[in-house]
Amino acid sequence: MKQNDKAWRQLFERYGIADEVRRSGQFVISAEQIKQYREPRLMTKFDHVVNLPAPFAENGLSVLPISRGDYVISPFAAYHEFEELSGPDTVVRVPARLQSLSRHYLTSETMALNCAAACGVLCDFLGERELTPTAGGRMGSGDFDFYIGSAGKSRPLSVRGAQIEIDAAYEGAHCLALIEAKCSRSRDFLVRQLYYPYRTWRDRIEKNVRPVFFIFTGGVFYLYEYRFADPMRYDSIELLQSRAYRLDTGICAGDIALLLRDTQVCAEPPDVPFPQANSLERLVNLLELLADEPMLHEEITAQYLFSPRQTGYYTDAGRYLGLVKKKHTPRGMVFALSERGERLMRLGLRQRQLALAGAVLEHAPFHRLLTLWLETGKAPESSQIVSVLKDAAPRRVSAFSTYERRASSVASWLQWVMALARE
Repeated sequence: MKQNDKAWRQLFERYGIADEVRRSGQFVISAEQIKQYREPRLMTKFDHVVNLPAPFAENGLSVLPISRGDYVISPFAAYHEFEELSGPDTVVRVPARLQSLSRHYLTSETMALNCAAACGVLCDFLGERELTPTAGGRMGSGDFDFYIGSAGKSRPLSVRGAQIEIDAAYEGAHCLALIEAKCSRSRDFLVRQLYYPYRTWRDRIEKNVRPVFFIFTGGVFYLYEYRFADPMRYDSIELLQSRAYRLDTGICAGDIALLLRDTQVCAEPPDVPFPQANSLERLVNLLELLADEPMLHEEITAQYLFSPRQTGYYTDAGRYLGLVKKKHTPRGMVFALSERGERLMRLGLRQRQLALAGAVLEHAPFHRLLTLWLETGKAPESSQIVSVLKDAAPRRVSAFSTYERRASSVASWLQWVMALARE
């Protein structure tokens, strides 16, 4: 059992938290009470639904801070799922004079934000000619009241001097952008990360305050701008715009054709299932995490914001490509980069992307289908992918419905490879 699960289960039992929530709709708990079992900072940071400890998930609960020392537990509508990105990617280039912003060094949210600013991403997205970094860091929230959905009802809450942290704040002529930054993609996010800073600064300045969620992974900046239709309602969040900006690698269609020609097809791995992971970009993000250190299955599930089943899909996809290895240990199943994976992750962005595409094209179904794409000038249809999969007879693919599900993964991987080419 994970430490947070164990500690929260003890707290739930000691204070009858679930029963009190059922009676009154909420339970207020202090940092001092939490500290008896574990550090409050570790016990209350659940950035995504999948991170919630078992007692919260079992009872449909979430937790929000209301001061520096108190938290409220209730069936809040506390999270929001990311929407699909709209429009094509925009290709951007790092100014040649900035050697310290090489792809090798973009290993933190701060560095990624600096790179995005230097590439003109933030000015373009926000429609500002100039931006100045201002009010980032940790600070007090001040006092404000709001409403939030809880078990179908609208619950009032009062925040009195809670601690907030703003990853970055950029002020332009017309707005103040408050940015929450991550170096991994996920299905959802905790709205508090945008709402508390928004409410803190909304009444302090006259300019428009714009909450922005910023993600950098796999050489791509993903930006989502939200607004709160009713500033007094936490759950009135709405997407205003979203864009993806891709760092230029110089890869063109000719590079993909040469890679396909020069890549030798290998035998299918006998002990790894055919890929069920739909997003190569998310696999790249997993490789980035494993480049820092090996991780337990449970750690990947928590830190990469997967469900346990998704963790299996993506670690198996990495093993299928020969980039990830697994090992049984007394602590559990540990995943790490293979020697090939380590070499790949040390490459610059251009060579790394081509090397990853090459690892995909070593497998007969992908090689044959990309050849078909280049010959016909259009993406293979689902029926064509199923036909190739049947002929290649990949391991553990038997039923027709299974072929159709695998076909969606194949189509997504082929799209990723072709999207590398920028004429």
